[in-house]
Amino acid sequence: MSVQPKLRAPEAIEAESFRIIEEELGPHGFSPDEFQIIRRVIHATADFEFARNLVFHPDAIARAMQAIRRGCDLVVDVAMIQAGVSKPALASFGNGRVLSFITDPDVVEEAKREGITRAIASMRKAARAAPDAIYAIGNAPTALFEAIRLVEEKQMAPALIVGVPVGFVSAVESKDALIASGYPHIAARGRKGGTPVAVAALNALLALAKSA
Repeated sequence: MSVQPKLRAPEAIEAESFRIIEEELGPHGFSPDEFQIIRRVIHATADFEFARNLVFHPDAIARAMQAIRRGCDLVVDVAMIQAGVSKPALASFGNGRVLSFITDPDVVEEAKREGITRAIASMRKAARAAPDAIYAIGNAPTALFEAIRLVEEKQMAPALIVGVPVGFVSAVESKDALIASGYPHIAARGRKGGTPVAVAALNALLALAKSA
């Protein structure tokens, strides 16, 4: 006799997952809105370390809510994040797009010509195309460093930067630089991060904007 799952309905599975997360996490000091994001990230990663590693700028969520409700664009560093963001949720606020420029021919050409990563070139294009979007970087530390530079040089003014690149080379430093910049951010300290974290954070922000 084959083993069958106890729960089959997606909503029931998600609700039970959230119950387990809340039970195992126990008491915490997050605001209700911050906890919605933390819980979603843990749900996506099964990693409770994010309850210690995620850092919220005091204005992060408020700025994200304002931007989402006016129909802002979302800029992401890779297509995997673009694919994971809830398009129906974003569309409910207007004509906001999820933009990723890293495979654009002009970005590829600029990267080759300048001897830089495509991630850097994609941020430069993003600054021209969507300077006030919400930016989410989950894979490329060079993209995050470039986003910080563009902000400091006043070439763009994102509503929020979600800085969660994963890796061993420059990932920690890029996120530390974002936190130190004082610019509105959600960041994951340490080496951990990646596409699932970025997607979870963005979808949690969209859900918060819709529920409020």
